[in-house]
Amino acid sequence: MLLQLCCRRVEKCLMKKVVFITGTRADFGKLKPLIQASLDRKELETHVYVSGMHLLKTYGNTYREILREDYPNVRLQKNRCDTPYMDLNLARLTEDLSAYIREIQPDLIVVHGDRIDAMAGATVAMLNGIRLGHVEGGEVTGTVDEAIRHAISKMANVHFVANSESFLRLRQMGEDERNIFVIGSPDIDVMLSDELPELDAVKQKYQIPFREYAVLIHHPVTSELDRLAGDIQNIMRALEQSGDDFIAIYPNNDSGTKQILSCYARYQNSAHFRFFPSLPFEVFLTFLKNAKYIVGNSSCGVREACVYGVPAIDIGTRQKNRYAPELLPNIQHVEADTAEVLRAIADTSAYRVATSYFGDGHSAERFGQLLKEEKIWNTRVQKCFLDAEETKRAIQVYHNEVCF
Repeated sequence: MLLQLCCRRVEKCLMKKVVFITGTRADFGKLKPLIQASLDRKELETHVYVSGMHLLKTYGNTYREILREDYPNVRLQKNRCDTPYMDLNLARLTEDLSAYIREIQPDLIVVHGDRIDAMAGATVAMLNGIRLGHVEGGEVTGTVDEAIRHAISKMANVHFVANSESFLRLRQMGEDERNIFVIGSPDIDVMLSDELPELDAVKQKYQIPFREYAVLIHHPVTSELDRLAGDIQNIMRALEQSGDDFIAIYPNNDSGTKQILSCYARYQNSAHFRFFPSLPFEVFLTFLKNAKYIVGNSSCGVREACVYGVPAIDIGTRQKNRYAPELLPNIQHVEADTAEVLRAIADTSAYRVATSYFGDGHSAERFGQLLKEEKIWNTRVQKCFLDAEETKRAIQVYHNEVCF
């Protein structure tokens, strides 16, 4: 008995620890299949650190959704990120996460995308000599998120990207292609599963009276706060005039969110809108899959809507450069102008086109296989910038021609 106990303790000590950091309803939907893939690897000890929007009542206390998954090792951020200042929230999060990471000493930290929760995870990993895995790096957007995403990529040791375009962009950024793995977008695994709830059931549970409906998700663009109030008023005016019904999800907690929520408050009693701080990911997918269209500036209109072929009306600059129109023909791009939005709504039936540009539903399988391989765990923590061949040639010409 004593020998068995000692063997178990030795085995536990030899297990590698993986920490997944989730701060929003969106990144949890992406990370959930990967967390399960890690849990399926018996040689790994899987941890989940829950922070940011998950812990805020305004956005539905979505940490409860994670607790319902009954993961074995879950830690909630202790000092909540509830100020209107993103930099202060980042500082608080980094402080709490640093203490947690020093406590459990993980071998790999996994973050997703471009939020401050991922930035905090990347900073703590880099400055403590811990390998960092970044999911869905190498993508571009039209707001401050892009700079955050690229900064995280430069701190990451291993990259799990959605497609070849992202692979090439990371290589252009000086990343070692041997550490970039194309796995697809993990949420597509959930989107294409046969375990989504039925539409009638979720309509009844969430008291949706609409026979047909569209989805609204619009986030603040932090570099355009001076025009935000006017933009959201124009958008809501267009949606009201369209005569359609809408399931509206609250924006994220970036600076400017209060302006959007203030505008929404004027429509709370409208028969055409049902507002939700948040929805469980699978429930949201059922609503999206069956929607007439999605409108706003959420990445859902770019990343998820195309999988189902749901028409998307992308408003403003937030998703600028995120997609090529010829590759995602379900998207119309418009400015936050009432007449433009109304014209796009009238044309949505011509944009019901599905694509598999971001993945095929096997991301978790690929991720789990990579976790089995030594190259992930042997990746050097110390990074170096790798010049592309054309850069090397240009540098050599420069060395040959310049004399000081």
